[in-house]
Amino acid sequence: MSEFATGTADEKLLRIGELSRRVGVPVESLRAWERRYGLLTPSRTQGGFRLYGEDDVARVLAMRANLDRGLFAAEAARLALSEDVTEPSRSPAPVADASELAAALDRFDEAGAQQALDRLLATLTIDVVLRDVLLPYLHKLGERWESGETSIAQEHFASNVLRGRLTALARGWDRGSGPRVLLACVEGERHDIALVAFGLALRGHGWRVSYLGADTPVASLVEAARELSPDAVVVSGTVAGAFDPSAVQLREVALHAPLHLAGAAANGRVARRAHGTLLAGDVVAAAEVLAAGRR
Repeated sequence: MSEFATGTADEKLLRIGELSRRVGVPVESLRAWERRYGLLTPSRTQGGFRLYGEDDVARVLAMRANLDRGLFAAEAARLALSEDVTEPSRSPAPVADASELAAALDRFDEAGAQQALDRLLATLTIDVVLRDVLLPYLHKLGERWESGETSIAQEHFASNVLRGRLTALARGWDRGSGPRVLLACVEGERHDIALVAFGLALRGHGWRVSYLGADTPVASLVEAARELSPDAVVVSGTVAGAFDPSAVQLREVALHAPLHLAGAAANGRVARRAHGTLLAGDVVAAAEVLAAGRR
């Protein structure tokens, strides 16, 4: 049965499962926000099903944006309820803000970049910002650097600004009661922005994140996996051949938790050598795949 239901002539009402998929928030979180903060105001069918409208969608998106800025849940909900947030994603501003972000980073303007990020995070979910703005920009930045269109200084500046903002959004991502993931870059891998982005996307599905970061020795990863007993371990690598020196050693990690290899350096062959599985796709899609495996 479809999760859509007909409302007024101008609106389609959603069951909670479809609302969850649309806004990227687990059903359990939506129910908690409705119960604790009155964030959602559903109507009911004759059969007792709750149905949610565009105003509910807007408030959830505002709630997520407030949480992503580091606010605690009660304050995030209060602001979402007090603001006029109807139809936030229909404004043409996000396209302009994405262009302004790129231009500010190219001219070493951190204040301008942060302001553009503020506007993007206020109008879009973190998943959309990651998938449609930040990761495409970083990909193009890498291509421009390789072709000589961008200097090393510009590449370092932009990467550090974006990494700093993402790690700020990650504050408190280990709180909660959901499944736990342990994230690390394979030994020798120093590029961790995509892994941080993956952790943020997975947090949106209710997961707790324990983060070891770049260039993690296998022995340290094993120690953490043994101590934390996570529900999953994700190891990332971007440079071709990054997993080859440690694939066999990573089997010890797989003894303590399900192991997943991700990033451009990961493939089915090396995942099998490590007794793990390949986690493919962009960071948002990969987070959805991992989260779906726990349902």
